[in-house]
Amino acid sequence: MRLPLQKGTIVLLMLLTFGLWACRENDKVSVTERPLSGAQSHYSGFRAPLKADNSLLKLPVGSIHPEGWLKRWLELQREGLCGQLGTVSEWLDKEGNQWLGEGGSHGWEEVPYWLRGYSNLAYLLNDEAMIAETKTWIEAVICGQREDGFIGPANAKENGRYEVWPQMIMLWILQDYYEFTGDKRVLDVMTKYFHFQLTQPDDKFLEDYWENSRGGDNMWSVIWLYNRTGDKTLLPLIDQIHRNTANWTQHDNFPNWHGVNIAQGIREPATYWLYKGDEALLKASYRDQELIRERFGQVPGGMYGADENCRNGYIDPRQGAETCAMVEQMASDEIMMTITGDPMWAENCEDVAFNTLPVAFMPDFRSLRYFVSPNMPISDAANHYPSIENAGPFLCMNPFSSRCCQHNHGFGWPYYAEYLTMATSDGGLATMLYCASETKALVGKGKGHEVVLRQETHYPFEGVVSLVVNTEKQVHFPLYLRIPSWAKDAEVSVNGNAVAAENAEGKYVRIERTWKDGDEVVLNLPMEIFVRTWEANKNSVSVNYGPLTLSLKIAEKYVVRDGRELSQGDSHWQKGADASLWPTYEIFPDSPWNYSLLMDEKGLPVDLKVVQKSWPADDFPFTQESVPLEFTAVGCRVPSWGWDETGYVQVLPDEDAPKEAAEPITLIPMGAARLRISAFPTAR
Repeated sequence: MRLPLQKGTIVLLMLLTFGLWACRENDKVSVTERPLSGAQSHYSGFRAPLKADNSLLKLPVGSIHPEGWLKRWLELQREGLCGQLGTVSEWLDKEGNQWLGEGGSHGWEEVPYWLRGYSNLAYLLNDEAMIAETKTWIEAVICGQREDGFIGPANAKENGRYEVWPQMIMLWILQDYYEFTGDKRVLDVMTKYFHFQLTQPDDKFLEDYWENSRGGDNMWSVIWLYNRTGDKTLLPLIDQIHRNTANWTQHDNFPNWHGVNIAQGIREPATYWLYKGDEALLKASYRDQELIRERFGQVPGGMYGADENCRNGYIDPRQGAETCAMVEQMASDEIMMTITGDPMWAENCEDVAFNTLPVAFMPDFRSLRYFVSPNMPISDAANHYPSIENAGPFLCMNPFSSRCCQHNHGFGWPYYAEYLTMATSDGGLATMLYCASETKALVGKGKGHEVVLRQETHYPFEGVVSLVVNTEKQVHFPLYLRIPSWAKDAEVSVNGNAVAAENAEGKYVRIERTWKDGDEVVLNLPMEIFVRTWEANKNSVSVNYGPLTLSLKIAEKYVVRDGRELSQGDSHWQKGADASLWPTYEIFPDSPWNYSLLMDEKGLPVDLKVVQKSWPADDFPFTQESVPLEFTAVGCRVPSWGWDETGYVQVLPDEDAPKEAAEPITLIPMGAARLRISAFPTAR
């Protein structure tokens, strides 16, 4: 039976219809797989002869100011190891440091590893004291450049060549410093340094293991400089670097299987593609990403089970990733989405950032783990070799488990913040990584007009994102919204009027219109439960809620240890450092963990329900206590699944392993579970 329409209802329907008509009349809305090419770029893009099709453009450092939980994360990082490491690590002791002058006794990769995160953290938080500290090191590099162009410690080798791996990291630091300050000395220093590299014969260039594996990072800096100066004398160096770098273009193999090298090597072929234009190179980077996950990444969390080095047969979700590998993978994802515009890379970056990286740290950021695994129900100081491929206490939360990760971890989240929003070559902006933030950028035609784009959201813990445009005058430009592949039936509205966004998952919704001050775009990304099955790992399953992978909630028992007792041989405390401020923690399970997940006939967890909790008052949602989402489910304990001979979790049990009676269990997002089971055996 039809009910008669009331007068107010008729008026409302007329207004809604007019609103939809007006939106369609004035706006150009489309769904596109990549940003459209154009000639209205207000930022450094890829100069000819470099490829520039569908590329995104990174905004200069300082353009984006994170808010919400990400700002809180950065503030905690400032008070933790990244911000305070200069007073703790002997490798950063200024006295006798090779990065501050000739004749020093120490200073290799540790200084640039640390400074890369520290400096960008300083810029994002606009911390004057940290910026001043950053300048101390950068001034030493700039002013200490040798006559032949070399920068930093000149570690001479037996045949008269110099290792340049630490310099590759320092180049990235100089690039960001230039973007933040506009100091043109950086361009001169880098140009002179690259001309030095051009004089090096192949048999003396990129010969050592680390520099040979990671030469693509050097190449990225050459391209960065060329894009800003147009100096074509630099272009032959791109060929020279690729020719002397390990071969990352093999279809079914890597030059080595070191976890961090792979995370960095993934981006090298695509970087070279920018210059050569050979599609096989671009495909090689995609294949590298696929290959490592095909063989060792049949697990949730966006990473792969390399431990230190991948080993045949060690593919269980108990195998882990170095913290260094996580942040380098995120950097590869960010560079790859810049080169290709492919939303896939942004999605993988989120997967690592939300699910694997947060639990590498204690919530106060004063200690971290060397390895993090998807299945990790213990985090103690025991030596779990050969279950884990490195001998030593590499699972506990330790300020000095090794000298690489505690110095290198800091750039992961600052870089993430700097890629939240990107410019497009058609004069627009693209929201790539959703997070509360404020972006200032030039858009539109000609010289461009500065707008402020504000994001308000609690993403990834909710799916609603509000985007508000602030502008002094009306300006015409396109705004791209990345729609994750899991977001079926995403909804987009402009000033309350719905716009077409059908079949947009894994693509972009492009809204081109004349924007005025206060215009609001609301993006609703429906977050639903879905299950992934890992056939290579005994058909185990992981459960996702939007971008979040869920883990068993295991009661965590913390035991405090003196970090000096567990420091590795290559980790050194500064004299006078107060070790009591930097404790080590072992974390033991204080509740059962060996559960299978009860599944229904549709392949979904039985009785899975979402429990919404209040947003944490301290804006930090990555602990068991503060995470704003929990999920009730049903599990069955597997008595045969326990500890192996090293005291580490055994590999997943066989599918037909006996199980106990069903009982309620609780799941939480992986990023809040420092002890976790994230790949579950199943029961029916």
